[in-house]
Amino acid sequence: MGLIDTLLGHASEKNLDKIAEDFAPLLAPGENVQRAFGLIRDLIVFTDRRLILTNKQGVTGSKVEYLSVPYRSIVMFSIETAGHFDMESELRIWISGQAAPIERSLGRDAGARDIVALLAQKA
Repeated sequence: MGLIDTLLGHASEKNLDKIAEDFAPLLAPGENVQRAFGLIRDLIVFTDRRLILTNKQGVTGSKVEYLSVPYRSIVMFSIETAGHFDMESELRIWISGQAAPIERSLGRDAGARDIVALLAQKA
């Protein structure tokens, strides 16, 4: 269901080997990718030290924004689950020193629950 989930915009778990290879230049020495979730073109990557949120921009997706959030700076997070008529869940993460939360749409799938469970373990 990975391809179908991705096309529908649901948060689905990604292959760690490919993600670790792609993110190798961004990782500190000794840092390891633990889990990754794809959201159409964007990614949420959990390492043993931080959360990395990617945002591919433009038609080709060649422009990519990487947002690195150390777990210690996550103050609080919330998820608004999809209802009967809603198409997606909303994840909000509040960072120390910032008034506005980081927001991501996760789709309806159980991937949203996995992401929140990982945040609960790490933050």
